[in-house]
Amino acid sequence: MHPLLAMILITLAGGATALQAPTNAKLATGVGSAVNAAFVSFAVGTVALALIALIGQTRPDWTTTRELPWYAWIGGLYGVMFVIAATWGVPRLGVALTIILMVAGQLMISLILDHFGAFGAPRQPVNLGRVAGVALVLAGVLLVRRS
Repeated sequence: MHPLLAMILITLAGGATALQAPTNAKLATGVGSAVNAAFVSFAVGTVALALIALIGQTRPDWTTTRELPWYAWIGGLYGVMFVIAATWGVPRLGVALTIILMVAGQLMISLILDHFGAFGAPRQPVNLGRVAGVALVLAGVLLVRRS
């Protein structure tokens, strides 16, 4: 896949998280809480993933999965935190501030993960340009909050 196409697809997926937050916040008003809304959201997502796996005929290699480190199994927990926080945050902070705060958190942790090559990511040392980029996002948080 061409790198530009990959970047466009990833950007669109990021946009979907901005759609997910207010959608789940609206769902929470009907199901009673951010946790309940996250449960419904994950249930719908699980069904969608099952259909995609069946259509794509992807099957896990169970031999390989037994060799994975423990942390490879907890990615869904991060998703739970993200969905509940976004669902809870949108009615209190608005969509833009909620999402930009989440992106700021993602970027700050990303710098650390890249710097140390954590979880098998390629090492990309922290440098002035990368820190400045994250600082600009944090400045964006302040601008969005004060506007």
